[in-house]
Amino acid sequence: MADMSAPAGPVRSIGSLVLAFALCFSAARLGSIATTPNLGWYATLAKPFFTPPNWAFPVAWTTLFILMAIALWRVATRAAEPRQRQLALGAFMVQLLLNIGWSFAFFGQQNPALGLAVIAALIIAIAATMALFRPIDRIASLLLLPYILWVCYAGLLNATIWWMNA
Repeated sequence: MADMSAPAGPVRSIGSLVLAFALCFSAARLGSIATTPNLGWYATLAKPFFTPPNWAFPVAWTTLFILMAIALWRVATRAAEPRQRQLALGAFMVQLLLNIGWSFAFFGQQNPALGLAVIAALIIAIAATMALFRPIDRIASLLLLPYILWVCYAGLLNATIWWMNA
C-alpha cells in the first residue's frame, strides 16, 4: 500500500480501496492456482460430516476477501502513528501470504499435514493482525472476525481430513 501518512482525500481514498481489493483478490487468484487443478484429488479424500458443500467455499472466500480488502483499506487510510500502521499492514501481508501458502501446502502439495501447520500459523497471524488493527480502526479489526472464525473452522476440517486420511 502507498504511504498513507497524510490524510486521505476522496481520490486517494478510492485509489487505496482499489489497491486493497486488487491485493486481496490477487492473493485469492494465486491460491486458486494451487487449488483448482487439485479438486479431483480433494474429491477422493475421506471427509468429516461437517464438510460444507463445494459451492459454499467460493461464496465464503469471496465474502471474506471483500471484508479483508475493506479492513485493509480502513487501516491504510486512517490517521495513525506511522510505525503502528506499518506494523499493522505488515501483519496483514504476513497473514495474506500464509493464506496463499495454505492453498499450495494443502492442495498444491496434496499434503493435509503441511496444510495443518500452515493454517495454525495463519490463525496466529490473523489474530495478530486483528490486534494490531484494533487501535487504528476497531471496525477494521471486527471485519476480520468472520475470517478468523472461518479459518478456525477450516483448520478443524483440515485436521480431521488429515486424521481420516493418514
